[in-house]
Amino acid sequence: MSDYRIHPQAHMGKVQLKVSQVERSIRFYRDVVGLALLSENGKTAEFGVPGGGALLGIEEVPNARIMPQQSVTGLYHFAILLPDRPSLGAAIRHLAEQGVSIGQGDHLVSEAFYIDDPDGNGIEIYADRPRSTWEKDANGEYVMAANPVDVKSLFAEAAPWNGLPAGTIIGHVHLHIGNLPDARKFYVDALGFDVVLHYGHAALFVSAGGYHHHLGLNTWAGVGAPAAPADAVGLNYFTIDYPSENERGRAVEALREAGFEVSETPEGPSVLDPFTNRVVLRVA
Repeated sequence: MSDYRIHPQAHMGKVQLKVSQVERSIRFYRDVVGLALLSENGKTAEFGVPGGGALLGIEEVPNARIMPQQSVTGLYHFAILLPDRPSLGAAIRHLAEQGVSIGQGDHLVSEAFYIDDPDGNGIEIYADRPRSTWEKDANGEYVMAANPVDVKSLFAEAAPWNGLPAGTIIGHVHLHIGNLPDARKFYVDALGFDVVLHYGHAALFVSAGGYHHHLGLNTWAGVGAPAAPADAVGLNYFTIDYPSENERGRAVEALREAGFEVSETPEGPSVLDPFTNRVVLRVA
């Protein structure tokens, strides 16, 4: 087994989704979520925030299928990380004013809210608590929970709404996978992420640089769940951004040494995990 570990400055980059109606999704991500529309070209579009690159891309799939929730591997949710609590308060108050159905959880390390896009793709919108407040248990794993958020105090701190602010990034991606051992071989042993939390016996959280998680991996769709068909809405790919060409090259070499096929794409080297979730490796 390789002794490769991911660079501590590696992080999530962009999420690319398949949708059924691109115009409907543009309205949702621009007007409801508050991302800026960076480009639109027929059946594709990209979104971001002021001063940054693309965080989200969408592409319309002809005659797209919407699969029953938790029936296939693929996207559970992607998570938009806001720079501070006032920004989170503004975003969630705006969602509430739009009549969006919102779930929530105080995870101790963060305060998070959950919505679905028009195709049922899961989205988390969250803000981290200061890293100095994150606690670990006796096993060295982060202590997380799913407590109610103090929404009243959040709204009291809310900034004026003007769309999602500069500094917003993709904080993490959470995937349905078919089994944890194979997921661990790919994301921990080959890609080099560190395990930061076991969530029961059905989910694993991994990260780079001591973050509370860059990737969530769960079997909540069932152990051995099938891959989503190619014409289904959902995840097309997500990117991991590395701090240099050298670090990305080390990651590609580790993947190949572990027996995974790496192909070239316009955005960078690409690899499928054991459950056909596509990962693209970029240089930040």
